[in-house]
Amino acid sequence: MPPQKHPAVHSIPCHALTRLAREWLAEDSPNLDPAGVCVGSQEVEARLLCKTPNSILAGSPFFTAVFAEVGCTVDWIHQEGADIGPGAVTLTAVVRGPARCLLLGERPALNCLARASGIATRCSRLRATAEAAGWQGEVAGTRKTTPGFRVVEKYAMLVGGASTHRHDLSGMVMLKDNHVWASGSITEAVKASRSVCGFSSKIEVECRSADEAREAAAAGADIIMLDNFQPQELHVAARALKQQFPAVLIEASGGVDPENLSSFLSPHVDVVSLGCITQGCPVVDFSLKVQKPAAR
Repeated sequence: MPPQKHPAVHSIPCHALTRLAREWLAEDSPNLDPAGVCVGSQEVEARLLCKTPNSILAGSPFFTAVFAEVGCTVDWIHQEGADIGPGAVTLTAVVRGPARCLLLGERPALNCLARASGIATRCSRLRATAEAAGWQGEVAGTRKTTPGFRVVEKYAMLVGGASTHRHDLSGMVMLKDNHVWASGSITEAVKASRSVCGFSSKIEVECRSADEAREAAAAGADIIMLDNFQPQELHVAARALKQQFPAVLIEASGGVDPENLSSFLSPHVDVVSLGCITQGCPVVDFSLKVQKPAAR
């Protein structure tokens, strides 16, 4: 019986899986594959091993899609989103197919799985820190993603229990310092953006001081990002904003990492976003080992 699917799996469009798998394969093997000659097309079996204990498995739909493109099948032992466990080496899946085809898919599939599982593992630990503190807000990622790999990385955030934040520039209006400087003021920037985005998009403003935050909220911003505030300064500003503008959402960002996350959490902060979810995030070590044919 195949492992139960993680709910986030259903968010991936089928055409996106196919497109990405084909792009990764084309990048890795755009011409001839001379090494394919020595292995041929006999049917083989390979074992997927996880060598990073206590990791969260993420990226299995992309891994499977890569191998489907080269005519191989994957049988998963652990389900998407599972904690693979404390073992030094854990059998995670079995891949079967023609030898040369299996080896064509090996590196693109492993790259994706290692990166996605690393992000999901970090998100899971961040979420556990927030829950241990009794905080009810959302831990979120950012747009600081690897070019061409955003779908995978945003998906991995979901598997790890974090919020993706906006997926792209059209997902939500975020007015940063450069927008404000170019338009003249926070008030003018919010007014101009609202005239285009209408009722269907929220507007967030990056603020570097309590005064900027009050101006943004008064101008009609839906979300106030308190950027690079020290924790104590953040809590004072967030409390004052919530008292004056109860409907506004408060996001803390800048300088937050796994070690200091808990110091940024408070009842007045709704979202904490961390660029380290994707930037500098450790990968999970996977390897794929072809099994030797049984002696006759």
